[in-house]
Amino acid sequence: MRLANPVMTASGTAGHGAELAGYFDLASLGAVVVKSLAAFEWSGNPEPRLHPTPMGMLNAVGLQGPGVEHWLAASVPSLVAAGATVVASIWGRTVDEYRRAADLLAGAPPAVVAVEVNLSCPNLEGRNAIFAHDPELSGESVAATSGCRRPRWAKLSANTDRIVEVAGAVREAGADAVTCINTMLGMAYDRETGLPALGAGGGGLSGPAIHPIAVRAVHDVHAALPDLPVVGVGGVVDGWSARELLLAGAVAVQVGTATFADPRAPVRVLRELVDR
Repeated sequence: MRLANPVMTASGTAGHGAELAGYFDLASLGAVVVKSLAAFEWSGNPEPRLHPTPMGMLNAVGLQGPGVEHWLAASVPSLVAAGATVVASIWGRTVDEYRRAADLLAGAPPAVVAVEVNLSCPNLEGRNAIFAHDPELSGESVAATSGCRRPRWAKLSANTDRIVEVAGAVREAGADAVTCINTMLGMAYDRETGLPALGAGGGGLSGPAIHPIAVRAVHDVHAALPDLPVVGVGGVVDGWSARELLLAGAVAVQVGTATFADPRAPVRVLRELVDR
């Protein structure tokens, strides 16, 4: 598949629908990657869910979402009306939950051009707490999502030293591309109370602080598996940080945390990337 350009939003940072349409033309991006959805409604983690850090933020939103069916009925029409190219993101706690979420997307409109399989979330199966830390389980999850009838991108984690092995496993299981990376595990305490700053305790660190980790992950995966397209994400804030991921081997990039400070960040990154 081909996108109009190599800049997208990142899952979890641009909402489930056309929330950013008031700031820029969604059709101007390569794609809008929506917040991860399960086959069912999910309430997420207790508040507080966000905490600023010197070079980004911690989040423990907990994958809150309305479920795939509600998203298709309530959010997709606004994205289609805006002319957006859409990438759905799905998650599950078991392989079967991934299958159910993917199957529900089989009848999505043509504007939904791909499905990002978010493997970087907690699971109820296997020896590890996160699917993307387990090559076998990651492969099983990707294989189970073929029912979406669209190209699939497996979203991987750099919280493991097995990311290259996992990338190979998901490629063999049918992934058309991989997205590198998701947030890094982190934690902070509240200065006043001495208690964890996030309601769930720990969370995921994103923003410029993890950019060098993302660059290394993209480089390592691309070097080991040069025929596997890699979408780079992690700390993209301007044209140069996007270019770094492309130099490392990515074919496209996603802009995430930067949109919290500047909702127009994705189109600004695209403009700066083109200007270079």
